[in-house]
Amino acid sequence: QVQLVESGGGLVQAGGSLRLSCAASGRTFTRYHMGWFRQAPGLERDFVAAIWSGGRTFYADSVKGRFTISRDNAKNTVYLEMNSLKPEDTAVYYCAAGGLFAPLTTTAVASWGQGTQVTVSS
Repeated sequence: QVQLVESGGGLVQAGGSLRLSCAASGRTFTRYHMGWFRQAPGLERDFVAAIWSGGRTFYADSVKGRFTISRDNAKNTVYLEMNSLKPEDTAVYYCAAGGLFAPLTTTAVASWGQGTQVTVSS
């Protein structure tokens, strides 16, 4: 399975921006559909965005128009560019690699990263 390591989280004011990175190990990264999830305290882990191996993207309604997922296959890295951040975006963000299917739900995830905290102050 692919190993995932996130970076780029931190504290930002509302309206600000952050870019998360997820570095993947292994030589088969290009075959994986990748995604991002987030989990706020006391809540379930929710889907944020996904990118298929071919580059198609899909977003949760709550982040559409503000977040952008992308991948650099040469660097085995997937990114989440987050703009116009809101306090409700505060959560631990997890990188995910899909199994047979794109990681649109937690049950479709084959590998998880360790998570990176994003805190948006009002």
